[in-house]
Order: sequence, then C-alpha cells, then structure tokens
Amino acid sequence: MNICVFLSAADLADRYTEPARQFGELLGKGGHALVWGGSDTGLMKVVADGAQETGGRLVGVSVGFLAAKARAGADEMVIAKDLAERKRLLLEKADAVVIMVGGTGTLDEATEILELKKHGHTDKPVALLNTAGFYDGLKEQFRRMEDEGFLPRPLTELVFFAEEPVGALAYLEESLGIR
Repeated sequence: MNICVFLSAADLADRYTEPARQFGELLGKGGHALVWGGSDTGLMKVVADGAQETGGRLVGVSVGFLAAKARAGADEMVIAKDLAERKRLLLEKADAVVIMVGGTGTLDEATEILELKKHGHTDKPVALLNTAGFYDGLKEQFRRMEDEGFLPRPLTELVFFAEEPVGALAYLEESLGIR
C-alpha cells in the first residue's frame, strides 16, 4: 500500500517525533511505501527515516521552492511546479492518507482530501493521528459541522481519528483489505 502522510517539516518535541518515527517504522515493517512531501527536515525526515530503516519505499513529492530540502536517496522524488500540483501528485500516488501534526500546509492538505471524500471524488481511507491531543479542537469542530448539518456524509465516513500510530495503520490496512 502507498500511504501518503501529511505532516510538518518542522523540528518538534519528542511527544511529536516519537509517534512519527513509530508510524514510519510500522509502515516499513508492513511492506508499505511512504508517500510524503519529500523533505529531509523535521517530522518529514523522522517518518521517512523510520520507514526506510525498516524496509519501506520512499516516494517523495517536493515543490520547486523547497527542492533544496528534498531527501537524497528516496526511491522516487518528483519536484512539482507549485503546491497545488504537489497535493494532486501526493494524492494520485497514494492508496490511503494519514494526517499527522502540522501547520497550515498540513491543514490545507487535510481539508482537501476530506473535501474530495465529502463529494465522493475519492474513497481513499483517511486516518488523522491525534498525537498528544494535537487535533482535539479540530475533532470538536468537525463534530460540530456534522451535528449542525454542514457535512452531507457522516464524519466516520470521512476520517478515522487514531490516538496511536498502530491504530492509524490498522485502520488503513483493514479499510483496504490488507491482513
């Protein structure tokens, strides 16, 4: 399975880096490929290290203005012309998506895949890894959107909230009939 991971490229505290590394290691041990933003910095580096060290393939999609930070030694690296093309390519290459901690770029990527699912333009499973309660507020907002009629589909059809890396991967594998 090709698993796209949306996450930050920032250097962050251990409470965020350890789960990212764990997810990368689980992904690699499971024989899956990591599809990610291609950066060799911060959390992006951590998840890629974990995946590569345990046998996972690395499929990066960077963007021109960040190409200098692209990871050397990835199995595949594409340089997109802009962020819109980058998102499109990441999703095209993925069978499933995991949303990890991140900033505005991660939030943009997350809402795009959820919007596509909401309108039936993709059926790829999406797991949101709520590391250290990072997305508690977003989860509450999504529930309010559902409760007040802003979502035409149940929230559970759009995204699975996982508290631990193993739960996120198990959900994706189960959704795609793997294992």
